Amino acid sequence: MELLFNKEAFTSKVSEFLLIEEIKQKTAKMNADNISRTKAYQNYHIRNKEYFWPFLASMVSRNAGWNMDDLQLTEYRMLMPCSSRRWIFYTYERANWLIFADAYPQLLLYEKSKQVGSPLFHLLKEFGVSSFMAEEWERFWQTRNRKRLDTALIINEQHVIQEPVLDQEEYKRKVFSTFPYWLQDHLHFSTVLFPTLEGDLFGISVHGFHKVSNRIKLGKGLLEILTKPGLYERFIQFARMTEHTGSRADFERYLFQKSRKGHHLPLRLLYPIIEHQRIEYKDWSKNTRNVEKHFKKAELPGQVKLNDWYEHKRIELHVLARWKSIFKTKLNK
Repeated sequence: MELLFNKEAFTSKVSEFLLIEEIKQKTAKMNADNISRTKAYQNYHIRNKEYFWPFLASMVSRNAGWNMDDLQLTEYRMLMPCSSRRWIFYTYERANWLIFADAYPQLLLYEKSKQVGSPLFHLLKEFGVSSFMAEEWERFWQTRNRKRLDTALIINEQHVIQEPVLDQEEYKRKVFSTFPYWLQDHLHFSTVLFPTLEGDLFGISVHGFHKVSNRIKLGKGLLEILTKPGLYERFIQFARMTEHTGSRADFERYLFQKSRKGHHLPLRLLYPIIEHQRIEYKDWSKNTRNVEKHFKKAELPGQVKLNDWYEHKRIELHVLARWKSIFKTKLNK
């Protein structure tokens, strides 16, 4: 009987199929919630230190956890109705789930490529990864241009969430056009922070989070801070020595003698596991022009150490909540 397939090709296809299934299973397992995502990114960076995006992702994920945890604070309960807080939580959770679902298979494929000594990026299409990133991974394999790969990952993931989250009518109506979102956006309560064990805070604020260009600019600025010699070592020390619980007590204990009241509950005690589906994969890069403009060097603001700013925002949040409480009491008399 004539063989209808090449044995070596068949073995290769079987191996690829098994690898794809293994990566899908690992991604689903580690994409359970904010805590598992943060740990997965961080542990990956510890294994693969030749580029920095996974560590940036882990630190941004910590911030997402702290922001979700904040929504259960007394001050936020006073300022926002339950429905608004629930939708803001789901926006954070959905966006971060989508980014991880897209990015983690890329990271694992690169790690496997290193192990076998040959690029496996032709398999990226099996995970719905953009053609833009397939090209960038091939470029990185040849050039080892770390800065370009880190920036490409920032550009890609912010485009990945644009249509399914930021441009969705339901999110626009229930989140991005609401007063609670305006409050967070204009008062910078969701600024991304990088803490240290010495009690210093570094970070950047950004307006207009719903615009992809603003989020890319933020990501590039954060990458600049994260990779500064002398700072990176302090950030990685904080991350390795501080278990991520989702509570701001994770870092406030280094800043203050006493953490803010109400910030002691871990995220997993406040929210259930959310089941997500990625219904369809769209290659955003097929219909996006002039992506190269996003590779320009980021301009950092004059002040990136935010200790005084952070203390001011703590007070401001408390005052706003008290003001609303007093105003509501007077209206009810």
